Amino acid sequence: MLPGLGRRVGEPRIWGIRTAWTTVGDGEFFCPGCGGDRNYQRRTGRRRFLVLGFPLLSRGVAGPVVECVSCSHRFGTDCLDHPTTVRFSAMLRDAVHTVALAVLTAGGTASRTALDIAVGAVRSAGYADCTGDQLSTLVDALAADTGRVTTGDSPVDDAGVTLAIELHESLDPLAPHLAPAGRESILLQAARIALADGPYTPAEREVLVAVGGALTICPDEVARVLESARTPS
Repeated sequence: MLPGLGRRVGEPRIWGIRTAWTTVGDGEFFCPGCGGDRNYQRRTGRRRFLVLGFPLLSRGVAGPVVECVSCSHRFGTDCLDHPTTVRFSAMLRDAVHTVALAVLTAGGTASRTALDIAVGAVRSAGYADCTGDQLSTLVDALAADTGRVTTGDSPVDDAGVTLAIELHESLDPLAPHLAPAGRESILLQAARIALADGPYTPAEREVLVAVGGALTICPDEVARVLESARTPS
């Protein structure tokens, strides 16, 4: 018989299980119940078997759980893997910025059109004060740090591994939280930067394929997106 089954209203419960919760941490998270950023308490509990309201036997531990301070709903700790809205916006902003720099590094910054498209993408992602001069300076610094030398349309790249690592560091944490359309949008932006000064160069295509891989887009879809970027929207 379940606790309280058959009791009349107002009668004391004869036996049951009660959990005593203890707060062991707190922070901010994206609450699945509220649908927004909220404060949380990380809690662990101990279950007790009660008879007439008195704890008699331990029934083990409960949790840990994450309890929303606003709605009081409890969730598994895996909910903390989802970034807050603020954190997600910062991750997306940084990812777009990194991708734009990677494409510009592969193709050079001589094209004003390419720079303008890159600036527009980075500003839309959250860096409202981004300028072409800033991106050019960062590309030059990246080239100097990695030993990349650009000669016309045939850049010599001895930093492919370094660039791939930077892309993965930026995109790997973000990709699981993006819908397929969002991942394709980042790749499409990158492709349009690369195409601003003409057809893809081998170095640009290599970077774009690396971007698609870091975004967990399959090779066939990467090829489709790169081809679709050639068609004016």
